[in-house]
Amino acid sequence: MIDPNPPSWPRPRTERPRPRSSLVRRVSWAFMAMLSSAVALVSYRYLAKAGPVPVTIAANAYVNPWLVIHATGAATALFVGPWQFLPVFRTRQTAAHRMCGQIYVAGCVTGGTAALVLATGVSTGPIAGTGFSLLGIAWIAATIFAVREILAQRVSSHRRWMIRSFALTLSAVTLRLYLPASL
Repeated sequence: MIDPNPPSWPRPRTERPRPRSSLVRRVSWAFMAMLSSAVALVSYRYLAKAGPVPVTIAANAYVNPWLVIHATGAATALFVGPWQFLPVFRTRQTAAHRMCGQIYVAGCVTGGTAALVLATGVSTGPIAGTGFSLLGIAWIAATIFAVREILAQRVSSHRRWMIRSFALTLSAVTLRLYLPASL
């Protein structure tokens, strides 16, 4: 079983991270939100049945209806996720933060469950299927751990698990960045 509260690794005093400037944080967030939204918009095409489905995806044994379910859940998580990291949203709009968090969790669990089904039907081989299965399991687990932590009112631990969850959500973005580069 995964330890929901992994030990924090002590750093030697000489390796303290330098605080990032406010401008760097804002630009980084904007870039991440832009990429996340762009991938989400492109992914919603499966829900609208618009545009072509790549050959390797269309060859999946379980493409119907699981691709639409996966793309819709994951795209929703990609759209909602970045806003959850804005301090002003978390502190001043707590009801909206909570509602968007519930939408994000629903998107992750739905998208992750559909990913597990799709992973069993990949046409690209067992290594790809195993990789996508492990990603789906980690995505669902990190999200559920985050929910468990906030229900227990452990806000700091909840925040760490949500960062892990969104990092796994962003794998959709990184996959689309490095796949074209690998060809």
